[in-house]
Amino acid sequence: MSNSNFIDYVKVCCRSGRGGSGSMHLYRDRLTAKGGPDGGDGGRGGHIIIRGNSQLWTLLHLKYQKHIIAKPGGNGGASHSSGKEGEDQIIEVPIGTVARDAETGEVDFEIMEDGETHVLVSGGRGGMGNAHFKSSTNQTPRYAQEGESGKQEWKILELKVLADVGLVGFPNAGKSTLLSVVSAAKPEIANYPFTTLTPNLGIVSYRNHRSFIMADIPGIIEGAHKGKGLGLRFLRHIERNSVLLFMVPADSPNIVEEYQILLRELKEHNPELLDKKRILAISKSDMLDEELMEEIRNSISDIEPIFISSVSQYNITQLKDKIWSYLN
Repeated sequence: MSNSNFIDYVKVCCRSGRGGSGSMHLYRDRLTAKGGPDGGDGGRGGHIIIRGNSQLWTLLHLKYQKHIIAKPGGNGGASHSSGKEGEDQIIEVPIGTVARDAETGEVDFEIMEDGETHVLVSGGRGGMGNAHFKSSTNQTPRYAQEGESGKQEWKILELKVLADVGLVGFPNAGKSTLLSVVSAAKPEIANYPFTTLTPNLGIVSYRNHRSFIMADIPGIIEGAHKGKGLGLRFLRHIERNSVLLFMVPADSPNIVEEYQILLRELKEHNPELLDKKRILAISKSDMLDEELMEEIRNSISDIEPIFISSVSQYNITQLKDKIWSYLN
């Protein structure tokens, strides 16, 4: 997906419909001069509804739709007839979309299944007709209830990318290069930090015509969980990956420390991320000899690293085998 076509964050103004007013009507016909109240209720205003759609992969269709407005409800009528309900506005979003309040930041819900629906902003209630206000002391009430106003709220929709494998690493760790080698994806590659500004997805071919999806997540830096760098904007994408592939370059000043910082950032963002299966790949390993590799292995106690080089294709097949065994 190109950077211009992949949109994972939108802010929209949602205005639900106003409820219709109740009717103030007294029954009359050619035989009845003074009948009782028979005013109907007003219809509710239209809701703003979010619906999951498994055919969508991006929020691009909402990029330029800043205002979403639902229709008002109809007014009540005579003979206890209720007003028409306002037409709902349904917003189709990809699976993994999170809706939150723009002012408080509080999460409203997350879309997890195709066809799943949630009311994002509810429409105003319709007013009651005068028939509801009849009593023994007030036989002909000459008033009815007005409809409830709709709500206007700013909402944020964020997409969590769904992939089998998520690439986790500092900027310039070689994540985009690996994705370009193992899949047909064409991420931007350059020798400066934060070259990747949006997640890139690639389908990785495996043996016997099998495949899995790999996501290149924009680089994490120390303090990302507090919003530093690209921070919270992209940490959420890691939450929907089955396997996390940590990448630390062989020319890093301290490989162990860099790996521990990555773990710490994930833990601070969401401790459950550490329960996912992890693979540690030492990239750019074509510059290492066996002695240096053994030294690095001995310095990392909690995980067995795999040494790879995207440029020379060193251990790329073995890396795919390891990923596939973790996925299955």
